[in-house]
Amino acid sequence: MAYVDLNPIRANIAQTPEESDYTSIQQRIRVAVSGKQPKNLLPFVGGERLNMPKGLPFQLDHYLELVDWSGRHLDPRKRGCIAENIPPILERLGISPKHWLYLSRNFESRFKGLVGSVEVVQKVCAQLDKRWVHGIRDCRRLLSATPC
Repeated sequence: MAYVDLNPIRANIAQTPEESDYTSIQQRIRVAVSGKQPKNLLPFVGGERLNMPKGLPFQLDHYLELVDWSGRHLDPRKRGCIAENIPPILERLGISPKHWLYLSRNFESRFKGLVGSVEVVQKVCAQLDKRWVHGIRDCRRLLSATPC
């Protein structure tokens, strides 16, 4: 899966996984920002355990870091790799590793509706004529681009 998700980078069509059009990783990142998983892809369900739900026994953040790390270690003599000067993927997405871990463990208890950056959530609220959304404080605390 990681090999395929890195194809646009190896082909020098994209610089990062989130810029890699038509890949599952780009689709997963876009949907994850809203706190969901893509409906048309097998979900990440975390580590193996009893009563394992159907899905990939891996956490999304671990997969993102694996792809990001792998993209940085492609053969530099060949075209296409993630440049060393580009920040790590969770940093590029504006999510601290500490907050990502908290979110992955407590997501459903912290958010009941809209999830994302405060600016995006407020914009959607205005479009929906909503004056308040449950979890906006956590959006500000956990999903802001600036460290808390």
